[in-house]
Amino acid sequence: MPDQSLVRANDTFPPVIHLLPVTVRPFFPGQAVPLLMHAKHWTPTLKAVDQAAQPYIGIVFADAETAEDARPEDFKRVGTVGRVHRVQETDGRLHVLVECMQRFRIGKILTDQAPFTAQVRYLAEPEDTDDKDVKAYGMAIINTIKELLPLNPLYVEELKTFLERFGPDDPSHLADFAASLTTSNNQQLQDVLEAVEILPRMEKVLTLLNDELELAKAQHKIRKTVEERMEKQQREFMLREQMKVIQKELGIAKDDRTAEIDKFRGRLEDLSLPDPAQKRVDEEMDKLSILETGSPEYALTRNYIDWITLLPWGLRSQDILDIEHARKQLDRDHYGLDDVKARILEFLAVGIMKKQISGSIVLLVGPPGVGKTSIGKSVADALGREFYRFSVGGIRDEAEIKGHRRTYVGAMPGKFIQSMKEVGTENPVIMLDEIDKVGASYHGDPASALLEVLDPEQNTDFLDHYLDLRFDLSKVLFLCTANQLDTIPRPLLDRMETIQLSGYIAEEKYQIARRYLLPRQLERAGLKRSQMKIAAPVVRAIIDGYARDSGVRLLEKQLAKIVRKGVVKLLDGADEPVVVEKDDLEKYLGTPVFKDERNIRGPGVVTGLAWTAMGGATLNIEAVRTHGFGRGLKLTGQLGEVMRESAEIAYGFILAQAKKFDADPMFFEKGYIHLHVPAGATPKDGPSAGVTMASALLSLARGEKLARRLAMTGELTLTGEVFPVGGIREKVIAARRSGIKELILPADNEGDYKEVPEYIRKGMKVHFARHFRDVAPLLFD
Repeated sequence: MPDQSLVRANDTFPPVIHLLPVTVRPFFPGQAVPLLMHAKHWTPTLKAVDQAAQPYIGIVFADAETAEDARPEDFKRVGTVGRVHRVQETDGRLHVLVECMQRFRIGKILTDQAPFTAQVRYLAEPEDTDDKDVKAYGMAIINTIKELLPLNPLYVEELKTFLERFGPDDPSHLADFAASLTTSNNQQLQDVLEAVEILPRMEKVLTLLNDELELAKAQHKIRKTVEERMEKQQREFMLREQMKVIQKELGIAKDDRTAEIDKFRGRLEDLSLPDPAQKRVDEEMDKLSILETGSPEYALTRNYIDWITLLPWGLRSQDILDIEHARKQLDRDHYGLDDVKARILEFLAVGIMKKQISGSIVLLVGPPGVGKTSIGKSVADALGREFYRFSVGGIRDEAEIKGHRRTYVGAMPGKFIQSMKEVGTENPVIMLDEIDKVGASYHGDPASALLEVLDPEQNTDFLDHYLDLRFDLSKVLFLCTANQLDTIPRPLLDRMETIQLSGYIAEEKYQIARRYLLPRQLERAGLKRSQMKIAAPVVRAIIDGYARDSGVRLLEKQLAKIVRKGVVKLLDGADEPVVVEKDDLEKYLGTPVFKDERNIRGPGVVTGLAWTAMGGATLNIEAVRTHGFGRGLKLTGQLGEVMRESAEIAYGFILAQAKKFDADPMFFEKGYIHLHVPAGATPKDGPSAGVTMASALLSLARGEKLARRLAMTGELTLTGEVFPVGGIREKVIAARRSGIKELILPADNEGDYKEVPEYIRKGMKVHFARHFRDVAPLLFD
């Protein structure tokens, strides 16, 4: 757009003008305003102004986040008419220079979207400028500006620009200029703009100027104080450097030992050591000052003091005590897991209510890949604490926990003291991964060493063998993770609050893949989302055929494999985007690992539910009568001792009670029964298949297959009682994953079933049994 010539003051303005909303601040007549606008949004407005008969534009302040978001109802009613002098476009942004000329009041806005036009009425500048009060206010404003000039050099250039165009005897423009100098808020500046009468306007401006003067004086004082401090520090630094040079020249410079001691004392100034620790440090410092630097004892003592002074004695980070912030953090990082999030929020809420989240021990138990470790990081972020993670899986030496004694060569503190040094605060979140895999050896029992650390009553005085000083771990929030509870020693388990994490169902996996896993893999591969397309049916097919584990780790590996092969295609010159179709999956991932489970039906075949370290699983138990030459029972399928006993109990019970359940007792009298639990290569154990085995034997004896598809679990006794079992949550998820909607569970597990999240229970039909006679009627028509 070409530059326009200057407009004379007596020019007339059109009754209808285009409006340009601004959100930075209101502008006044007499100002030359540089504006930065969004090119795509505002180019039509500026073109319309350029093509108008009278190319004027109205600058009006709008209460909106950005000018592009502004709507007519956001516009203030008084603005400033001006003329556009220069427009330049750079990188999609318009640099616009507008000369503001006169106030106007909006009568009616004619359009409700850009380009905005409006009928306006122009507000003439007051002509009564010889009033004594006006002159007095004018002098007061000028004097206040004079006081501001030495405090902020930027005002000098502004004043020069003003005096080139107007004189100090022009009270209207003087008041507007003075208001534009201030850093007052937008509403205060708008009030000045809307004040047409000169005297009220000057009163408002003088108030704003005096506030600005006070602020400038305060800033000047602060800046002067900082400069003086900097000068003092620079002078001291120069003197120290000169002193070092002089000492070196005179041969009296500090040796390494003195420098080390000064370094340690400097660290101690910021710490609050308890009296025993301070006493020990003083003794070791005295010893260090008399030892020869080349002696082994010097190195040991120096390292010992170094460790003590690097620990965060008395240093704590400020907790973020905001339950809403914690909820948003957990929701942002994790999809689903609503019951787990609720438990964590309950735990945090108690700490927030008492204004202090004291050290606690929380155990997250669940299959691999369900997000246990990442939840720990989210908890640390929600609290604003430092986070440190280390794995205790496979640790066999208690010195890893409590440190080595200083008498050994290469001695070091234990993992907990090392973590405290790393994080630099007394109240971090420390995650102990794989606590169910802690070992034991002739070096000691690390699990027993953890008892002191993970006991809130004892860890206030945790004693590390290397430090040989009491260190307070009571402010630490410990989060532990495990895949199962069976291998955790009972005394250690009693000290922790357990939170169960169940596996994900297919829909949850799909949402996690769409929101987190796929974007992360594309980013790691350096791809944009527009370069590769994996549709929803493809992701669901991956989940069903290649990633039926409880977590999402296997799903992420499969997505990573697809993305890598997509990158190869792009580098080979394939067109963008690379689209992965459902029929292409075998080319990308090979033959599906998981097939649709065979719906094996027939007499003697019953589906059971099992728990594994990887989550829940369904398994078909098969029973056949191999011959009629003699009674017997054969068991196959790599069954453990407990499971073999369960099979024998089920066989004995059905044999004794066959008549009661409409089966022929002679069927077992002369029949050799073979009971098999696929898959044969997978070891299995546990008592929870008793009900399932008894049902399979009863189905075989009656010669009837099950009336409908259902699955069951429960321990069976010789008298037919159905006892509770564990892993109900995982078993229900496994049944749902396999499409089984009807279950038989022990009556004593009804409470466990109610704790399963509602969205998993939805659509499931569950029968609770106390005795096998409750089970038998459900099996057949």
